[in-house]
Amino acid sequence: MARTSYKVYETQYPYFITISIVDWLPVFSITDAAEIILESLAFHQNKRGLTLYAYVIMENHMHLIAQSDQLQKNIRTFKSYTARRIIDFLKKEGHGFYLSKLKENKLSHHRDCEYQFWQEGYHPKQIMDDAMMQQKMEYIHYNPVKRGYVTKPEYWRYSSAQNYVLSEGLISITKIRE
Repeated sequence: MARTSYKVYETQYPYFITISIVDWLPVFSITDAAEIILESLAFHQNKRGLTLYAYVIMENHMHLIAQSDQLQKNIRTFKSYTARRIIDFLKKEGHGFYLSKLKENKLSHHRDCEYQFWQEGYHPKQIMDDAMMQQKMEYIHYNPVKRGYVTKPEYWRYSSAQNYVLSEGLISITKIRE
């Protein structure tokens, strides 16, 4: 897969972002791996100026709506850090199958690492108006429902739908107008 040509040009807008694991491996079905994602999102909110409006972590990818003056840098450091942490976790816990797939699917130009965790790029889509924000939030929150995992969005543990419906989720978010 070629490097992405999509970029964040206007940082005053939020962006819809999808980030996927190579070969669509279901690594986030492991609770500890999903928790690493949440910890890193919270860190980027608290220390790196990331505003997070919505997110969902599925078994092999994640979606979020985020905004930052340094969004491209935030996503780059998020992906780098979480990849290292999750690969270290997989090594420590003996998840040889996932490690062999991450090694097998590493792109040839990634010469400085043994494994590749994330697919390249993240294809940011600028949120232009309230209608688009609402549509992307519904897409994010209903992703587990459409997959048949839960009957209501707020039942999915790794989703900001809990923040909007139950007022509290696993990590804080910045709520849009309700």
